[in-house]
Amino acid sequence: MNTAASAATSPAPVIQPDRKVRVYIDFDGTISTEDIGEQIFRVLGDSNRVDEILIAMNNQSLSTTEGWRRLLETLPPMNEERLRIFVLQYSLDPAFKEFLQFAAGRNFECAILSDGMDFYIRLLLEREGITNIPVFSNHLVFRDDGAMKLEFSLQDEECRLCAHCKRNRVVITSADEDYTVYIGNGHSDMCAAQYCDFIFAKDALLKFCEKERIPFSPYRNFKDVKEKLAVITNKRRLKKRHQAELKRRALYMRG
Repeated sequence: MNTAASAATSPAPVIQPDRKVRVYIDFDGTISTEDIGEQIFRVLGDSNRVDEILIAMNNQSLSTTEGWRRLLETLPPMNEERLRIFVLQYSLDPAFKEFLQFAAGRNFECAILSDGMDFYIRLLLEREGITNIPVFSNHLVFRDDGAMKLEFSLQDEECRLCAHCKRNRVVITSADEDYTVYIGNGHSDMCAAQYCDFIFAKDALLKFCEKERIPFSPYRNFKDVKEKLAVITNKRRLKKRHQAELKRRALYMRG
């Protein structure tokens, strides 16, 4: 008997009414099957310059905001329609929509946290008929001269490594009593994941969790996440991750 599949179809667990399960989900390479942000620059921009910038961003010798600015400079003049046509060739995880239905059936609250661009995220979600999930990301602006710029309204005031501080969004939108779930794959997920109780990781985030000895569940796609999260939340007593609680307390102490 497939116990994971059985758990995924079993009745929703009873979560204490004063607690919620909040699920935070990365977009590029997590919901989308490829990193669309990177593909825009690798395909449409100067690939040699793009590789150098991405390496510097990933090893944190270049902040994400400055990295984005330099990446945008590698692109030729671009109008909204041309970028829309390019983006629409990419796909989302086929199991993502079913995962959202599973989460809604259990009253889990989901949100997308991305260090990418709202333009392609919303475009692809709308194509798939997904309109009921909050999206937090960087805002892309098309200028009359064909250039584009990004607005970083979600950056942390003190830490400048990420353009969108996902950690802040997790802490601001969840109560200490809530159960928090993080699903991601990349460098921009590493900080936020540490403040969550249950982590689903692959690629760079998986390697980071292994290196830092942070408990996580590996996954390939949202079918895996759905089955594993069903098993976790079907337990009679959910336990919060102690190190995540300590991280939150330390952040509160800093003010």
